[in-house]
Amino acid sequence: MRPPTLDDVYAARTRIESVIRRTPLMRHPLLNAETGLDIHVKHENHNPTGAFKVRGGLNLIAALSDDERTRGVISASTGNHGQSIAFASQRAGVSCTIAVPRGNNPDKNAAMRAFGATVVEQGSDFDEARDWVEREAESRGLRYVHSANEPLLLAGVGTYALEIFEEFSDADVILVPIGGGSGACGCCITRTGLGRRTRVIGVQAAEADAFTQSWRGPLRVSADRTATFAEGLATRYTFDLTFDILKRELDDIVTVTEPELEEAVRAALRTTHNLAEGAGAASIAAAMKLRDQLAGQKVVCVMSGGNMNMAVLTRILRSTCGT
Repeated sequence: MRPPTLDDVYAARTRIESVIRRTPLMRHPLLNAETGLDIHVKHENHNPTGAFKVRGGLNLIAALSDDERTRGVISASTGNHGQSIAFASQRAGVSCTIAVPRGNNPDKNAAMRAFGATVVEQGSDFDEARDWVEREAESRGLRYVHSANEPLLLAGVGTYALEIFEEFSDADVILVPIGGGSGACGCCITRTGLGRRTRVIGVQAAEADAFTQSWRGPLRVSADRTATFAEGLATRYTFDLTFDILKRELDDIVTVTEPELEEAVRAALRTTHNLAEGAGAASIAAAMKLRDQLAGQKVVCVMSGGNMNMAVLTRILRSTCGT
């Protein structure tokens, strides 16, 4: 499996530019005052599906063969990847099945169905849903779309990094959430291809840190469970393509706790007037945690998505009042 290059990212932009508008890269004075940092937020939550992954889905579906289009696609997701594939498939007239874990974010499930996908609940978490999808794809002859081991997905999401570097060429640091790792890979591939010195720092939930342990240690590890409300970060495994790229290219990684993620959701609302889901707020949580280390640097926080579960949001907002 060949890792994508900067040329692949440029090719992806050509494929998707008629659908995806450049998302804002904004300084928010209240956020900067609260953190004491010079932060620009890349608002991928402003995409058609409310998350960055739509870029990869559009690129991959556009490149399907005629045979693959006829057979249809299947994938596993906790929501944003699934919305991406569903959105792109609907536009291309391709049948799409998405497996989600039981008890998945109902708002994300509804969005996938609204984009024409058949949504089925399988397993207790993302990785169990993924196992079912791999068996189902083989038995039904469907095109299996992995959420990370797909060069076309990585090249597609890399287009947001192109936008960052074209608008903010002297950024010192990009903070980007890591679940499966596609967004961080897009940043690293583009950074290296353009010859920039910007450091890319990944952010994981402390309660879903298999990637962090694997990246820091000599061996790749998996976890028995995850315990984070940020479903976009809730992976128990590392994946071959994204891990290999990030093991070489990622500059550092930081983990954030559940209270830190919750406070970052509140801070995003309070200081940027944007709703960030848990994964989307992770970069702000990391900026707060690393504020001393990042002082005096130009920082980009990737707000990767805004598809928050309303029940979880209600709980997080209530907790600030002590109720």
